[in-house]
Amino acid sequence: MKYKIVKENKPTLTSYGKYKAKTVHNYEVDSNEIVKEVAQRMGTTEGNITGMMLSLGAVINDHLRRGDKVRLRNWGMMKLEIESDNVDSPELFKPRKHIRGVRLHFLPESYKGKPELYQDIEFVKVK
Repeated sequence: MKYKIVKENKPTLTSYGKYKAKTVHNYEVDSNEIVKEVAQRMGTTEGNITGMMLSLGAVINDHLRRGDKVRLRNWGMMKLEIESDNVDSPELFKPRKHIRGVRLHFLPESYKGKPELYQDIEFVKVK
């Protein structure tokens, strides 16, 4: 995993002026590439994989929208979480006013507290 060192430049943060590692992403894999790779590994057609991915995506999204947690074996768990403003009392809370958005949280599959996804990552500093 590539990274670079950057200076925090937001004055409102307590870490302002300090340095941190930031991931460098130099390639984005699209669904067509994923479909080709999966079809090749499984010895099936790209059409079969595309249909499966579309159906899988639709089913997962339906469950997430209903508030379900979705756990995929050997991958992890996904859930939607609400982000909202704080109010002084429950009676003052207005969903349209105080809910800022919804975020997808992904927690990788973990064995004994160690996510397999994170194992064997090599960190490489780039300029």
